[in-house]
Amino acid sequence: MYQEVILDHYKHPHGRGLRDGQAEVHHVNPTCGDEITLRVRMDGSVIGDVSYEGQGCSISQASASVLNDLLVGKDLAEAQKIQETFLELMQSKGRIEPDDAMEEVLEDAVAFAGVSKYPARVKCALLSWMAWKDATAQALSEPSGSADASGGKTA
Repeated sequence: MYQEVILDHYKHPHGRGLRDGQAEVHHVNPTCGDEITLRVRMDGSVIGDVSYEGQGCSISQASASVLNDLLVGKDLAEAQKIQETFLELMQSKGRIEPDDAMEEVLEDAVAFAGVSKYPARVKCALLSWMAWKDATAQALSEPSGSADASGGKTA
């Protein structure tokens, strides 16, 4: 079942295609060549939008799609809790078996539980999540004015 979730998000990605945002980051996984350019738009303390373009394996691309589903529309504190829970699962080396509480927080992201057993693949699953964390920090550090899609400030 988990493989089906990952393949479905890979074949039918959510949030793909760069849209306007306050901050943009580009991350590369040097081990395998996966890449992502990710933009974040904050609406106050709410994640207004996460959009991305990328290339790489099904794990990295599906993970970005799941991230979009899980974080857009969430309050920043809740989004950070989801990100931390996903990071904990990915760093567990397969020792954490998702329970009902974790499944409630992570939804489709629990499909990546098996990935945590393969250190080289963990970086693939975390690529978009680390990009989101950096882009969000960048968006939050912007003065109260808006920024254009490239991260540059506009009047």
